[in-house]
Amino acid sequence: MTKTFLIADPHFGHTGVCRFLRNDGTKLRPWNDPFEMNEFMVEAWNKTVGTHDKVYVLGDVVIAKKELHILSRLNGDKVLIRGNHDIFKLKDYQPYFRDIRSCHVMDGMILTHIPIHEDSLGRYGINVHGHLHYHRVMKPKGIDVHTGKIVYGDKIDPRYFCVSAEHIDYKPIFLEDLRARIKA
Repeated sequence: MTKTFLIADPHFGHTGVCRFLRNDGTKLRPWNDPFEMNEFMVEAWNKTVGTHDKVYVLGDVVIAKKELHILSRLNGDKVLIRGNHDIFKLKDYQPYFRDIRSCHVMDGMILTHIPIHEDSLGRYGINVHGHLHYHRVMKPKGIDVHTGKIVYGDKIDPRYFCVSAEHIDYKPIFLEDLRARIKA
């Protein structure tokens, strides 16, 4: 039976993502160079995803065009939801993806790269997204009376679920496992 998986922000071949730090000063990703990261992620992807499984990649698949060839090594029938770093022409992505979209609606969820505004959630209920890497969308606490800006609390907004690679062990997450995490 065909399974469905999701992942965002693999950033294949991105040297910079191997140097990014979290707010606490620890490394965002455990690798020192992109080759090491690529090889780990390709192996983890292919152990998780079968050749006929569907994978929604929620953006930022590669940073440099010369790294697109890595996508040919990945199992699955892939659909790209374009992210802010997916800047190449459609023809550059087409050999690796069955379809390329800006968003996708599935089972009451909207799949995007960047989280959508809460006023746009409407009928979707859940926004599965990427872009934030290790961060999450937090619930608003109120408005700062001095600046007029929204102040966010320390509770995760359950209407948003981030599938950036850092949240899902650097490999695509099975849709049923995602649903279980959303319920939890």
